[in-house]
Amino acid sequence: MKIARVRYEGRVLAARVAGDTVFPVVVEEPRHMSDAVRDLIADGTAEEVLGAGVPGVPLADVELLSPLAAPQKIVCIGLNYADHIRETGLRTPQSPLAFVKTAHCLTGPAAEVRVPRGTTEQLDWEAELAVVVGRTARNVSAADAAAYVFGYTVANDVSARDAQFSDGQWFRGKNFDGFCPLGPWITTAAEVPDPQDLAVRARVNGRTVQDGSTKEMIFGVAEVIAYLSRYMTLYPGDVIATGTPHGVGMGRDPQLWLADGDVVEVEVEGLGLLRNPVRVTG
Repeated sequence: MKIARVRYEGRVLAARVAGDTVFPVVVEEPRHMSDAVRDLIADGTAEEVLGAGVPGVPLADVELLSPLAAPQKIVCIGLNYADHIRETGLRTPQSPLAFVKTAHCLTGPAAEVRVPRGTTEQLDWEAELAVVVGRTARNVSAADAAAYVFGYTVANDVSARDAQFSDGQWFRGKNFDGFCPLGPWITTAAEVPDPQDLAVRARVNGRTVQDGSTKEMIFGVAEVIAYLSRYMTLYPGDVIATGTPHGVGMGRDPQLWLADGDVVEVEVEGLGLLRNPVRVTG
């Protein structure tokens, strides 16, 4: 099943997507940090509720939003592909290198990534497989980790490299508003037989810049879940972005940075496509 959040006729709805048809079911309450999809995952009723027989509307008539609006946390894994480590010149981590993005970073699969003028000269992309947690997980083993996955989606870990590396830690450079395009929907785990065998690609203005595979991860999905759950409780609806393969702008010679008007496309095999224009504002 593919589960989305959409805007349709002025309302934000949770919905099931099948081909070119959307089946909207749940109306989100208009309050700050409300998130119907997260709540359905936490209740364990997402597939039952969204699988109900309701009238469909054309996909073209809705606006796809980030499939989650307010996860409790977005944990990202840095330097998780050997070829990406080589291109950055950084050291290989001995365990998953985790950092956090906050919910204000989330934006839709076709939304503009808006960057205030003068805040960065080194805007970069990172195509990633993202995991959506389905059950509360604490001290989970790698062998059992798959049972805690609700589904998978596509993320672009947008990064301001000058801010990221000038601060001595990565928080500011990773957490501008809109720096985490996510979507276009969540594909439930049953439809993804092997998350460690998916192509991960990115294009900038139609030019392929990343073309890797999740099989190249240093720490696979199960290992990452087990590691994180040893130190923090993972909650239903939490997002784990699992790292990016080689081909980011900072690793090129000469380096390539995103500019106003550029269009970044990120896709993970079988999970959908993000297509986000870059807009410099102010």
